[in-house]
Amino acid sequence: MKLELLSASARHPAARPGSAPALKALSLQVAQGEQLAVIGPSGAGKTTLLQLLACALPPGSGGVRLDGQDPWTLSRSALQSLRGRLFMAPQVPPLPPRQRVVTAVLAGQLPAMSLLASIRSLFYPSDIPAAHAALDRFDLAEKLFERVDRLSGGERQRVGLARALVAPASLWLVDEPLSALDPTRSRQAMATLIGGAVERGATLVATLHQVDVALANFPRIVGLRDGELAFDLPAAEVTPERLARLYAQHEHELLGAPPAELLPDAAGPQPVVMHCR
Repeated sequence: MKLELLSASARHPAARPGSAPALKALSLQVAQGEQLAVIGPSGAGKTTLLQLLACALPPGSGGVRLDGQDPWTLSRSALQSLRGRLFMAPQVPPLPPRQRVVTAVLAGQLPAMSLLASIRSLFYPSDIPAAHAALDRFDLAEKLFERVDRLSGGERQRVGLARALVAPASLWLVDEPLSALDPTRSRQAMATLIGGAVERGATLVATLHQVDVALANFPRIVGLRDGELAFDLPAAEVTPERLARLYAQHEHELLGAPPAELLPDAAGPQPVVMHCR
């Protein structure tokens, strides 16, 4: 899917009225099948950018185009159809705690299912081999019939990513996919995610705290700071000097440490965070 932002500004849904936009007149173009990493300090507007591209948040000003279409001029049914071509993976996957992993993964197929088929899949998963294959690529095949609340935080994060491999989507939007993973799992997950996107010709936009991982795996890097575009460059041109300016007064974030509430796989099962939609 081809993406275009035209001087787009947006305010985070939780922002107070009258607060400054999280994104400020941002212009960006992403070609079909491209892989793009977005980096920047906390509060730079990275998550808001993904919400804008996921048609979850309308721009306050400027425009958004997905494959040349303005989502917010479409009919409700056309907008729903467009959203069915998108896959969004939040940092903390909204996985029901008592749900089986196989069902959680196959939820990625729901946009292509009828209502009856989607309800049936909750009780009788219809494509177990696809879920097993997706989990196997994230080294989680043995967890196929486990309950979600028995997984570690890192395992749940990888289950959320495995959904992409079964989803009928041409745009993958992934928010901090490695925040609960150790370095070895991070490398494996990133290679799997990028490989899957390339195989399907899907456009991949990922926000990352781990700058070294972004530079090592993505050909194109976008730097955001205070809601504005700091740079949009090939990875080879992102110099230490540019990074120092991007993370000025946030130098500790260059280390890519995970947030305190998300621990590595070794920490064992963590409470499941639920999201209302």
